[in-house]
Amino acid sequence: MTGMVLITGAAQRVGLHCALGLQQAGYQVIATYRQPKAGVEQLLQAGVICLPLDIQPATDLALQVSELADTVSALCQQHQLPLRALIHNASSWAGESEPGGNLLDQLRDDAAVFDDMFRIHTKLPYLLSRALAPLLTSAQPQTADIIAISDFAVTTGSCNHMAYAASKAALENLVLSLARQLAPQVKVNAIAPALLMFNEGDSADYKAYTLKKSLLEIEPGPAEVLQGILYLLQSRYVTGRVLALDGGRHLKLP
Repeated sequence: MTGMVLITGAAQRVGLHCALGLQQAGYQVIATYRQPKAGVEQLLQAGVICLPLDIQPATDLALQVSELADTVSALCQQHQLPLRALIHNASSWAGESEPGGNLLDQLRDDAAVFDDMFRIHTKLPYLLSRALAPLLTSAQPQTADIIAISDFAVTTGSCNHMAYAASKAALENLVLSLARQLAPQVKVNAIAPALLMFNEGDSADYKAYTLKKSLLEIEPGPAEVLQGILYLLQSRYVTGRVLALDGGRHLKLP
């Protein structure tokens, strides 16, 4: 094993693929999950250490992060490995309420969505990066990494997922600040994918419409993110950057 890697939100889809791939690449992966889905069993069978982390509005996020940081520190000591990387992958996808009806109810719903998006995509990465900075900076002689999974929506905004896009934009700005603060011991970057993989139940018409949004017109799959993570981990000279995985979609904007 070449070091410990903590990845949040790894029980399904992109996070699951990346956690399994990093474990196979020789890292001892620690994966957090919100709910014990089938992917957790896959992770455990592969040797990944799995920890529950469910950050509901009523929970004390600072306490949860503090306890998680203590656990990660103990695991690093137990395995006699440095914390090589922190990957902020935990994510949620929620849109604004439909207009009409009672305005106060609508605004309360929108405020709840806003708080959820920023708690998951910005506040958690902020606190967790702060909590684990001492472990990351002590990983010498290697440099360590923080990698945040952002979204192409930062480039364009979103009509129906405004809070989501704004929270990912804040995450990218946090990457810049952390890169400045933690250099040269820690490199800090983001990966911003557009479409990676469709959901079960997506219609053929929706798939065809969505594929046409990029120049390459493919569904690349989660392996693209894993390859991006591995590239950033191996690079010695990339920090404070956003790696775009959008198939040239930025060149087809109106």
